[in-house]
Amino acid sequence: QVQLVESGGGSVQAGGSLSLSCAASGHSWSVYSMGWFRQYSGNEREGVAAIDTFGITNLADSVKGRFAISQDNAKNTLTLQMNSLKPEDSGIYYCAFKQWMRLSPTGRGGLARQNYAYWGQGTQVTVSS
Repeated sequence: QVQLVESGGGSVQAGGSLSLSCAASGHSWSVYSMGWFRQYSGNEREGVAAIDTFGITNLADSVKGRFAISQDNAKNTLTLQMNSLKPEDSGIYYCAFKQWMRLSPTGRGGLARQNYAYWGQGTQVTVSS
């Protein structure tokens, strides 16, 4: 059973930066994808960024140029660096995992919630104006 533990959330003013981390454990797959999703109030959980074990990334249009996703395969750690934060970036950020999934550099499969099998508990991000 894959376990995902997020950390790094917090409160920041608009224009500031935060870095989120997700530690994955309990698996031995060599090919997989991991992603970050966020959910604000009663809205649907939306994909923010994803990366596969080959380093292919998918980014939501709303965060391109501001957010960067990276991973340390040896440490099974996923990182989301968030810069130039806006109030609309607020929400609970969830880490997600799917084994045997590769991403297309021109596709958006990494941002589709239904493609993921495992989820973390989430970490709160609040951006004030």
